[in-house]
Amino acid sequence: MKKLLLSVTLCASIFALDIKVGATPVPHAEILEVAKKILSKDGHNLQIVEFNDYVLPNLAVDDDELDANFFQHKPYLDEFNKQKGTKLSPIVAVHLEPMGVYSKSIKNLSDLKENALVYIPNDPTNESRALDILAANGLISLDESVELKTPLDIVKNPKNLKFKELEAAQLPRVLDECDLAVINSNFALAANLNPSKDAVVLEDKNSPYSNIVVVKTSNVNNEKSQLLIKALKSDEVKKFIEEKYQGAIIPSF
Repeated sequence: MKKLLLSVTLCASIFALDIKVGATPVPHAEILEVAKKILSKDGHNLQIVEFNDYVLPNLAVDDDELDANFFQHKPYLDEFNKQKGTKLSPIVAVHLEPMGVYSKSIKNLSDLKENALVYIPNDPTNESRALDILAANGLISLDESVELKTPLDIVKNPKNLKFKELEAAQLPRVLDECDLAVINSNFALAANLNPSKDAVVLEDKNSPYSNIVVVKTSNVNNEKSQLLIKALKSDEVKKFIEEKYQGAIIPSF
């Protein structure tokens, strides 16, 4: 019996893995803490290394100093690979910090009148993202050959919507001045807007801006990556995201 127990213990120790993941503190490291508990049940140790930087975590994965990182969305990763020559790939989309369409005058997009005024962010990534949401909801059509879209790339505008660009952080302040404003969740929350309750529409969970776990491309199918995917797509993680963030962050799975 003692020999059997020793054999089982040795097998568990042989297959236990140490997995090192870089992450920004909120919400990424918080979500990883849930995954850590799940992995520990099978003897695996998840080490979470916190960063307040968007460059070092990718370089650390590329240099094999980290097994993975969790802080970015795919458009950022694609641009990083292009600029830095790194070969990094996503393995799982975990959550979305959704951008929402807000209004004080309508409750449904079908009620939007012609010539309505729409405020959108003025930085390239968020501006394009905002226009994509409006297009996904049928208000406009865009030239899809353009990567970062502006109002100049609108090819159909049935309601003749008027667009104004403003710094993203200022958008909640102009809701009284416009018919619609497309606002990032962090700025909406700061203005006491609840994305899940107050937005006319929210970005779909299949958005390319979902936050992803990233590994070196050569490690996409290795055991550590597969363990991370399984843990982060668990019911426990989904429940944590839904209960902790109350719609400000939504699961992408």
